[in-house]
Amino acid sequence: MRDLHDDARGAGYGRPLGAGQRPAVLVIDICAAYLDDASPLRAPVEDAVRATITVVDHARANGHPVLFTRVTYRPGTSEGGLFRRKVPSLAVFEQGNPLADFLPEPAPQPGETVVSKQYPSAFHGTALAANLTADGIDTLIITGLTTSGCVRATATDAMQHGFRPMVVGQACGDRDPRLHEANLFDLDSKYADVISLDAALRLLP
Repeated sequence: MRDLHDDARGAGYGRPLGAGQRPAVLVIDICAAYLDDASPLRAPVEDAVRATITVVDHARANGHPVLFTRVTYRPGTSEGGLFRRKVPSLAVFEQGNPLADFLPEPAPQPGETVVSKQYPSAFHGTALAANLTADGIDTLIITGLTTSGCVRATATDAMQHGFRPMVVGQACGDRDPRLHEANLFDLDSKYADVISLDAALRLLP
């Protein structure tokens, strides 16, 4: 059986995109739902959260934009449509549920953008692309949860909207390391550059 990386490179996948001139950090859905033992979405993502805090602190210290996303649904509505039907545990993101709250860190500071969304991608049904374009941002340094879900969907849509997605592997997490690694491999092959924590910090001088 051929090595996966050799096979991908041999087929022409995995050419680096490289970063552009103006990066921003995009923190995907880091909230209590993934760290509270009472939550159906609990996942072993503590290391990813700590790495994200490092990226966010570094970006702020050097004057780079930091944006956050959150999933939110009004109780009693059909918001989320088939996504909520497919994953009933998304009910934890109904407004008023403390599991939907941001953590103490990382959390948005006054003046930082918060994108409220109802589907996996931070671009779907939101003004994110227009706002990034207006701010001259061409590169997204992506962190957050989960790798196989909203991180993957957002990174793929970023590329499709003309933004350079740089996914920080150590700053993303999932329910199982096999899901995490498989999706990082596929993202790096086709849709994004998967970079290390150190590389992310170097992109935020």
